[in-house]
Amino acid sequence: MSQTLAEKFYYLMRLGREFEIRCKEEYLRGNISGFLHLAIGEEAVHVGAVVGFGKGDLFCPYREHVLALARGMDPRLIMAELFGKATGVSKGKGGSMHLYEPKLDFYGGNAIVAAHLPHTVGAAYARKMMGEKAGVLCIFGDGATNNGTFFEAINMASLWEVPVLFLCENNYYAIGTHISRSFALKDIYLKARDYMPAEVVDGMDVFAVYEAVVRAKRYIEEYGKPYFIEAHTYRFEGHSMADKGDYRSPRELEMFKSRDPIKLLVERSIREGWLNQEQISLIDKKVEAIVEESVQFALNSPEPSEEDLYTDLYCGVCSDAIP
Repeated sequence: MSQTLAEKFYYLMRLGREFEIRCKEEYLRGNISGFLHLAIGEEAVHVGAVVGFGKGDLFCPYREHVLALARGMDPRLIMAELFGKATGVSKGKGGSMHLYEPKLDFYGGNAIVAAHLPHTVGAAYARKMMGEKAGVLCIFGDGATNNGTFFEAINMASLWEVPVLFLCENNYYAIGTHISRSFALKDIYLKARDYMPAEVVDGMDVFAVYEAVVRAKRYIEEYGKPYFIEAHTYRFEGHSMADKGDYRSPRELEMFKSRDPIKLLVERSIREGWLNQEQISLIDKKVEAIVEESVQFALNSPEPSEEDLYTDLYCGVCSDAIP
């Protein structure tokens, strides 16, 4: 089982890393515009959580490319969306921050910090009313936990006893503000501990994240109640492409890069005999081909038409009622 997981984790984490490196390059070439938030360094949280949670709704913030890939979204459609093309998963209207695919139960890309937390509680309440046990996974950053909607969401989830897993990826910075300057509590999980079971996990270790999420998923399905995980991780890039990230010292960056989640996965997998260099090379070549194909697909895809500006503005029921 560990060998199968190691191979899957490496493929998804390497795919996410190379996909985002290419996104950065295409942004600098002018093929991607608007906002671009990269999750380079946070792949263990995104992959471990999505794989560990399995079936159920997924709500997440705008740093979502790796989450979407891990969920099974077509890399070509993601890249086309970033390019603003009609073939994109959101028809070129969402860009980097608004990937959305209900067929995968992927309701990601909310651009307002913490705004998706109440949506998550609503989705979990709906699943409870329908008698479903799959539950809902809600991923958000540390900065979201200082918003009022965070406290409202965990309170309602606990009060209504709904199956939702709140996963906070604590990368220590809300844009450029370190948590030491904006948090009264040193440990974020303490904010949720009185509402539900809460724990801390090493977010640079994909196996640790996976195992914690599997435990939490088992809990919310068995008891129909919420659970909270704080995963300590780190983004190697700035908050977005508009952020140089120079508020962080070179020493700090070096310290966290020494714990690169892909590097840690490879070292452990080789040590345990789960992966070898030949397997790793084959996966690397596969990933390289997929990323290149996604870029070429995006480059060759058509731009949205002017008529597309007036579609998907309202839901079908609402639009039928408008004269």
